[in-house]
Amino acid sequence: MKSDKPLLERRKIAIIAGGDSSEYEVSLRSAKGIYSFLDHDRYDVTVVRLHGNDWTALPDADIEHEDLTGPGYSIDKNDFSFTRAGAKHTFDFAYITIHGTPGENGVLQGYLDMIGLPYSCCGVLAAALTFNKYACNHYLSYFGFHIANSMILRAGQKWPNAPKIAETLGLPCFIKSNVGGSSFGCTKVKTVEDIYPAIERAFKEGDEVICEAFMQGTEVTCGVYKTKDKAVAFPITEVVTHNEFFDYDAKYKGQVDEITPARIPDALRDKIQAETLRLYDIIGANGIIRVDWIITGDKINLLEVNTTPGMTATSFIPQQIRAAGLDIKDVLTDIIENKFV
Repeated sequence: MKSDKPLLERRKIAIIAGGDSSEYEVSLRSAKGIYSFLDHDRYDVTVVRLHGNDWTALPDADIEHEDLTGPGYSIDKNDFSFTRAGAKHTFDFAYITIHGTPGENGVLQGYLDMIGLPYSCCGVLAAALTFNKYACNHYLSYFGFHIANSMILRAGQKWPNAPKIAETLGLPCFIKSNVGGSSFGCTKVKTVEDIYPAIERAFKEGDEVICEAFMQGTEVTCGVYKTKDKAVAFPITEVVTHNEFFDYDAKYKGQVDEITPARIPDALRDKIQAETLRLYDIIGANGIIRVDWIITGDKINLLEVNTTPGMTATSFIPQQIRAAGLDIKDVLTDIIENKFV
């Protein structure tokens, strides 16, 4: 897509990473991935690290810190700018790669909307909806998407007793944070006695917990994005974990086989891609999203919607882009320039 700016006037891009959840380090790894993927001839790129009230800019010249722990420059939250060598620096666009709060749940998007800075991913409503797994899946079920039977538990409310949970959902079942990711606090529960300890573990990640029925099948994931002139569905990845489920070690320590394209019939592939694009429109998504599915027999079941998916070199989305024969630099340019068309 042709930029409306000469290359000498590079757009100033902030990659916003970090956040306030257990996924902080995962987010920083995604930021490094995006930094490496972007077209630096076209864009002037700065990583902005968020952690609580500490917002720090790490410009091009300071990016050599491998773990992104450099001191950097303090962000002025009045206009998301920073001052360096006596000069004020602002941004044209934000690429959000925070997994968890405040970048995946709509909080940061609301701030960026208020200061008028365009960004890469879903807006406030879509981000808030998809961040709440229980609300999102039940909302989408009204549009014909199949979901697992589940229960929501909230801090401060009385929980059903463990036998009742087992009776309702069956065993094994999954107990996990309703507002977290990367499988932090997630447990595959096989006995009634393990239900309450699993709930307590999940509550360490947030104030809502989802208990969900187990579905036996083939887990797959599909990334998509849309611009004003096209819709792109990437090749599907099949996820074959070596562990009890696709947990943190499987996701980030290589204890999984990620097969792209997935070993499924073409007709099923086409249906999953079409359903992912349909879901994209229903929630009003923006930028790249990834939707996780599980195939049980001839049924496609929705697991989860990810609106700020991982973007390390080995994450699903870069894998799928490579399998599609696309250049990730071009895809990210599409995402950015679509905001300026």
